[in-house]
Amino acid sequence: MKQFPRLLAVTCALSSSLVLGHDMVPASPQQGPIVIQNATLHTVIDGVQTGSSLRIEQGQIVAIGPEVSTQDAQVIDAKGKHVYPGLIALDTSMGLVEVEMMRPSNDSYEVGESNPQLLAISAFNPDSEIIPTVRVNGITHAQVVPQGEALAGQSSLVSLDSWTIEDALVPTQAQFHLYWPTLRRLAHDEETQKKQLAQYDAQLDTIETTLIDGYRYHMAAQAGTIDKTDNRWQAMQSLYQGKGQLFVHANSAEQIEQAIAMTKPYQLKLVIVGGYDAWRVADQLKEVEAKVIYTRTLSLPMRTDEPTEMSFKIPSLLKQADIPFALGFSSDWNARNLPFAAGQTVAYGLSRQEALKSITLDAAKILGLEDMGAIGVGYKANLIISAGDILDPLSSKIEALFIDGRQIDLNNRQQQLYQKYLKR
Repeated sequence: MKQFPRLLAVTCALSSSLVLGHDMVPASPQQGPIVIQNATLHTVIDGVQTGSSLRIEQGQIVAIGPEVSTQDAQVIDAKGKHVYPGLIALDTSMGLVEVEMMRPSNDSYEVGESNPQLLAISAFNPDSEIIPTVRVNGITHAQVVPQGEALAGQSSLVSLDSWTIEDALVPTQAQFHLYWPTLRRLAHDEETQKKQLAQYDAQLDTIETTLIDGYRYHMAAQAGTIDKTDNRWQAMQSLYQGKGQLFVHANSAEQIEQAIAMTKPYQLKLVIVGGYDAWRVADQLKEVEAKVIYTRTLSLPMRTDEPTEMSFKIPSLLKQADIPFALGFSSDWNARNLPFAAGQTVAYGLSRQEALKSITLDAAKILGLEDMGAIGVGYKANLIISAGDILDPLSSKIEALFIDGRQIDLNNRQQQLYQKYLKR
């Protein structure tokens, strides 16, 4: 049962009165076949195909090859252009935050420590001014994630071109988000240290209690002995049934090991978000078949004694450790830099194809999707046409974007202002 929390509803109403939505009209459903000809296709699943074409019907790719039928189709000549799968931005607050410093326009978090029933999608604003500015860098879909403490709620995958929340939502497995506590640098004063450690232990106890209570409710539900429905634990049923995933936000090896140890008894499907030290605990992660969303590619090193380039190298270390991973970018408007973060990893160990895969197909697989993130027959027609390399900020020039076969308006507020001040 979906829950629309009172506080989120109130702040959403406030936001709508303070911030106007963008004026780009969502595209209509695909009316007829589209053929993109003579392009360089970056398929992700079948290498790079030069001088190739593809045909789109009813939002899906139905044919690929040097020659495809153009019967009854709108033909786009992409000679000299590159065609990529649409990019999937993981771990964003897109559509939840409009102006970061204005509390009434920030619907990304809720009070309380155990809110598994809360759905971030209930506060998503498909008219956010931020969305068109992100699309122009090739991002077609975003994982909209709740923020907060401990078990903060559930995320959803959304299309970045829609009239309503219902139009935007892409069905996936349930996605629960657990923020692991961080033990900050201990104070020199012994008494203060004790307080810090006690607070940290209390936060761990809260998480453990939440997992235990949720599991007990699940067992009682299986036995048919539930007398009174609790929306929190009822929402977690899919997690204990293996139909949902637990996204644990953690970076240090200690946090990741604690998360594995605490969730292992319940055999939960685990995804580590952040994952700075994930490569250091590869064996433990592989034992529980965990995946990683690495989000710190363009960040400074986590420790002062680490090499400056450490954050850039970690994706290649995850690849060497054979840990399934994708790249994310924990932000709202700044998520537009996702392709350039992937490009940075190419200079530090990943191949260009692996980097592209980490923000397309690998991202889709982490969310349990089998028909997104690649250019192939049967895949959704989420596509980018670019004059250059989308992973390179100097040559990337996106000329067209398709979501489910619909060509999207690439205009946005920033381009409108640019054109305005050219006339000054």
